[in-house]
Amino acid sequence: MQYHLRVKPGEVAKYVLLPGDPARAELIAKRFDDAKEIAYNREFRTFTGKVSGVPISVTSTGIGCPSTAIAVEELAKCGAKTFIRVGTAGAVSPKLRVGEVVIASAAVREEGTSRQYVPIGYPAVSDLEVTNALIEAARRLKAKYQVGLALSKDAFYSEEPERVPLGEHAAERWKLWQRANVLATEMECSTIYTLCGIRGLRGGAVLAIIGPIGKIVDPHAGVDEAINVSIEAVKLLAKTRPRK
Repeated sequence: MQYHLRVKPGEVAKYVLLPGDPARAELIAKRFDDAKEIAYNREFRTFTGKVSGVPISVTSTGIGCPSTAIAVEELAKCGAKTFIRVGTAGAVSPKLRVGEVVIASAAVREEGTSRQYVPIGYPAVSDLEVTNALIEAARRLKAKYQVGLALSKDAFYSEEPERVPLGEHAAERWKLWQRANVLATEMECSTIYTLCGIRGLRGGAVLAIIGPIGKIVDPHAGVDEAINVSIEAVKLLAKTRPRK
């Protein structure tokens, strides 16, 4: 029995979707067949069921990389092999529109958790097979999507110059990341990718754009599309390259 998640081997599938919000975990589980709630402890809520006969789980991670790392570590100990973050994000690129989804091929490690595992020079990249499955799923579902870089950070409210001492510095950094072609910002991908890399697991992410940096326009925009893309990707992965 895992200390934080309160799950044990045999209760979670090899494929796990990772939303942040426990309520979204329940929303995702409603798309499963024979979904069963396994555990709900702290921010971690886990359901297991099937999609097209493929065993699948969903676990909420809470907000940020520290709790996300706990979720990935404990799920992996219970047999999970492939992790797909299903989250929301803010648009860094002016080319993105609210309601579109971003398939994050890699993430900038501007957070502290992954640095506790491995030096900053280690890349936080998604698994190629998972990314390709997410792209193919988005195409099949005719979802509006872009593929590229995400930036993972720790502080949600750090972009307010009038309230945050480093707020003006943050504004300059966002201009830098725009020039570097970062698409979106969120709070979990880089740790998922780093942990999957060093543990020999597979990680990917599909992110719903709910507004520009520092502003939530519609908290539900693109979320259904992101969920549908993630589930379709699991079906594709199970058919083409199942994880042993």
